[in-house]
Amino acid sequence: MYVTHVITRLIVGGAQENTVSSVLGLRQREGLKVDLISGPTNGPEGTLEPLFAAHPGCLSVEPDLLRPVRPLADWRGYRHLRDRFRRTRPDVVHTHSGKAGFLGRLAAHRAGVPWIVHTIHGPSFGPFQGAVANAAFTWAERRAGAVTDHFVVVAEAMTRQYLTAGIGRPQDYTRIFSGFDLNPYLTAQRDPALAARLGLKPGDFVVGTIARLFELKGHDDLLAVAPELVRRWPQLKFLWVGDGPWRARLEARAQEPDLRGHIVFAGLVPPTAVAGLVGQMDALVHLSRREGLPRALPQALAAGKPVVAFDCDGAGEVCRNGETGFLIPVGDLPGLKESLGQLMADPELRHRLGETGRQFVRDRFSVEVMVDELAALYRRLAQSRSSRVVS
Repeated sequence: MYVTHVITRLIVGGAQENTVSSVLGLRQREGLKVDLISGPTNGPEGTLEPLFAAHPGCLSVEPDLLRPVRPLADWRGYRHLRDRFRRTRPDVVHTHSGKAGFLGRLAAHRAGVPWIVHTIHGPSFGPFQGAVANAAFTWAERRAGAVTDHFVVVAEAMTRQYLTAGIGRPQDYTRIFSGFDLNPYLTAQRDPALAARLGLKPGDFVVGTIARLFELKGHDDLLAVAPELVRRWPQLKFLWVGDGPWRARLEARAQEPDLRGHIVFAGLVPPTAVAGLVGQMDALVHLSRREGLPRALPQALAAGKPVVAFDCDGAGEVCRNGETGFLIPVGDLPGLKESLGQLMADPELRHRLGETGRQFVRDRFSVEVMVDELAALYRRLAQSRSSRVVS
């Protein structure tokens, strides 16, 4: 079976890491030929393209597959994808992200690809955007959804949202958690040398975030409660992992007198370095207002770190309130302060939540489990095609 994946760009991010791990893992499965098409990757978020250096012929870059809406480039990108699918004749086209999901699925349908699969890593539409944009993206998802044979979701929250929008049927959706290499996180520990390089001292209580420094990621919410928490716990430090367009503005906020010296910007790091940074944390907070299922949450839990998250999209499927951390309503700043205060004050609570989370993630989030479930999905599609032909 020949499977072609398509994604808009390969920045350092959860959806992109999921796609790379899926493609490279599936290539090791007998009976599968798998490759990937991506648009060009640029910007401060970094790139995962070097991960394909050892896999010649696996990655192709389509120059006209761009994230912003560019009508002429979008038309060229659609035509290039359609013509490629007609030439290479994949059995499955599996798309990821908004632009690639829209153009790739329409092109695959036009080219007569037998099976079209789309992974919903996060919502393309919703209250986080204006009415016009929301209507446009909802229309696009319905249009592409009409030619989609199956949807993979990283959280059941995505299934509910898309079904409510009239996209697909319940049987068209399969949840497959976004797997990653667990071992570096399961074994992550405090590294005194790394802590010293980051400016962290023994006795500091470190609250981490792993997210792009950009809108909807919740950094302003954390800054709103940080001064009061720092006054109550002077040993509190915030370790922010990631980069993005808002970095300069956030760094300026961090230099205000009541926060100076309490926020550490680790910047953009390769995926292989994230586990070491998680090892420096005592807890992780994730306050995104738009997310499928944030990878940072299972990463922290795999390392035995309790989490605090806004109850947004799929966060509650991993941040289980009172079991693996604290799940609070979106924008609930008093609840955020209370939750972090409880974790700082109670080491036994931190340990209990972290260990429960570690076991939860160990059973569900390995790359091997994710790849096995994807391969099984492709086999089910092929079998259903055979049944349709026979009938």
